Amino acid sequence: MKSRIPSSSSGKLDQIVATARRSREQRERDYREQALKLYPWICGRCTREFNRQNLHELTVHHRDHDHDHNPPDGSNWELLCLYCHDNEHQRREEALTHIGGGDPGRPAGGGATHNPFANLKTLLGGGQNEKTE
Repeated sequence: MKSRIPSSSSGKLDQIVATARRSREQRERDYREQALKLYPWICGRCTREFNRQNLHELTVHHRDHDHDHNPPDGSNWELLCLYCHDNEHQRREEALTHIGGGDPGRPAGGGATHNPFANLKTLLGGGQNEKTE
């Protein structure tokens, strides 16, 4: 038997969600406008320049990844193009996965496990240089 949420509760929840979304959108609009006034329209990573036609591709990245930390001096922001912004968040997620205990069989640093030179000393004759005189 399925329990149903009464329509009054459902309507109230929809209203709360809609209000939260509007607040977030307004907050984002406000800090984006501030950041675009403070900083030149250049990606902080790849140095791609932007103009009014492609400005929508320039994002505001929060350096501490806290979207509610928006100091008026812009010290927590940097402008990044969509590609660099996505890359920054992907790198952070990968780092958190490795720190947070990703695959136990894999090294924490996520580095390579194969050593192509492991057998080199043996292949070169024990690693000793023989001088011929």
